[in-house]
Amino acid sequence: MKIEGNKLSKNSNLIDKVSTGGSGDNISYKWIALFNVTLSSLMGTINGSIILVSLPAIFNGIHINPMAPNAFQYLLWILMGYGLVTATLLLSIGRLADIYGRVKLFRLGFLIFTIGSILLYLTPSTGNTGALELIIFRLIQAVGGAFTMANGAAIITDAFPVSERGKALGINMVAIMSGQFIGLLLGGILVTYNWRYVFLVNIPFAVLGTVWSYWKMKEVSFQASKTSIDVVGNLVFVGGLTSLLVGVTYGLMPYEHNGITDAMGWSSPWVIAAIVVGLLLLISFPFVESKVKNPVFRLEFFRIRAFAYANIANFTAAIARGGVMFMLILLLQGIWLPLHGYRFEDTPLWAGIYMLPMTLGFVVMGPISGILSDKYGPRWIATAGMAIVTLVFIGLALLPYNFDYWELGILIFFMGIGNGMFSSPNSSSIMNSVPPEDRGVASGMMFTLSNSANTLSMAVFFTIVIVGIQETFPGAIQSSFASFGSLQITSAVQQLADHLAAMSPTNALFSAFLGYNPMDSILGAIDPSIVNSIPQQIVTTLKSNYWFPKTLQQAFMPALRISFIIGAVFSGIAAALSAMRGERYVHETNCPANDVSISGFPGEKESTRD
Repeated sequence: MKIEGNKLSKNSNLIDKVSTGGSGDNISYKWIALFNVTLSSLMGTINGSIILVSLPAIFNGIHINPMAPNAFQYLLWILMGYGLVTATLLLSIGRLADIYGRVKLFRLGFLIFTIGSILLYLTPSTGNTGALELIIFRLIQAVGGAFTMANGAAIITDAFPVSERGKALGINMVAIMSGQFIGLLLGGILVTYNWRYVFLVNIPFAVLGTVWSYWKMKEVSFQASKTSIDVVGNLVFVGGLTSLLVGVTYGLMPYEHNGITDAMGWSSPWVIAAIVVGLLLLISFPFVESKVKNPVFRLEFFRIRAFAYANIANFTAAIARGGVMFMLILLLQGIWLPLHGYRFEDTPLWAGIYMLPMTLGFVVMGPISGILSDKYGPRWIATAGMAIVTLVFIGLALLPYNFDYWELGILIFFMGIGNGMFSSPNSSSIMNSVPPEDRGVASGMMFTLSNSANTLSMAVFFTIVIVGIQETFPGAIQSSFASFGSLQITSAVQQLADHLAAMSPTNALFSAFLGYNPMDSILGAIDPSIVNSIPQQIVTTLKSNYWFPKTLQQAFMPALRISFIIGAVFSGIAAALSAMRGERYVHETNCPANDVSISGFPGEKESTRD
């Protein structure tokens, strides 16, 4: 790599200045950079998870009936649209950041995120229009989130010396993971006052981050040479990934054809076409990148053992991890909490509280594993972490539906421990393995793979659950009605049983996810003469906290166990890949001018261990 001497000196002098606080400041620049990147990470993940427990209040606030036929598509787009946009933009943004400046694009991301948050808080319409506005404003937020996410890890790597990068990235990873669970808790609290507060809470911090980044953050990275943009590669990648993820999203929605409604849309010609086109474009992408002069996706990085195995391990771990929160919230809100006496409207808050052990485990182990990886290397720490996660998934698959909470609490605490042991050493391994001028694209590649895996993971777990419910829920309904025993099963009761057995599995899943008892709505939609002829004891039982969750669990738990077993398999693969990365590797560049090493700090010597 050729670096011009005067440019190197300029960067070195700037780093000297900002790393000691600039004009008389007492705070080292590296901590300023870490604070702002961590704030953006925390906001992004809080924003993603706060929606999970706030949807009942949001749907009620914009007057959308959760049981309406078109409500499920709004649920999916509000949940998955954010991840879809970030996954498709991260790679391109990472490359642009290497050329034009990571801090510059990071600041822009904070500004866009702030605008999106304000628009969400002000959402003016209700009904279907209000739902569409929420989706669009969330997509604007996602664009801002992509700018900050693509550059965060690279900015931290630029600012910290090799001996402290694992610790710094570990702190940032704690923000990423803990933000997911803080969002669950905040969402449960805020929606008890007003659904708009879910979006209002972002605004002061987004404004602070925007102002702070423009005021204090400096460009200290070695910028790559300004070259032509890989337009063809960008179009092929964004088009392929967008087509694939949109196809997967619509594959989860009910599909009507020839007067028949399928529970899922995998047989839709449009879904099949979107997935096929997406796969063909993604398959052609490496061939396109091997031909262009300045590729957006640096395939040669995969010749670096540490980079290749760490990224593939990250991808498989994200597939396992991506759906676990969703599945556990389904279990808590839809089944376990109502069966333990919690009102349906209170389950979002308590689901957030009961998920806190996972946050605690990650908060404890994230920084510690980063510090240990700085000293001993990431290989065995990250491998042990994924091995722990594998065992936890097996433990979750063995849980009965009426488990004692301490059993779940211990398991998810160790899941937090395991993910904390893996995430920060793995990220440090990836960022250390590439040249400094390519850290933006490396960060983009890392988060593109993990975000794509998260979205695919949601699709996989959604499919498993919906198929499982579709196959077993009718039998569970009939079995539950048979358990009424001595009560006379009249023709009206049998009609009601048949009506419930024919309920869409997506509606059943939607109800469980929202912590919502659908029986009032279902009974209200049935011919009153049928309901009035049913014994009151049966009607009272059906409307209780217990009947729907206990009936749903008969169909839900087998599908849940399958998803946890799949999580265990992918976590085990991630552990094996992590062990194959080799010993610690740090990309070393010997620069004669000012003796500047890869990290950009004068006098810092980095070693490479095979």
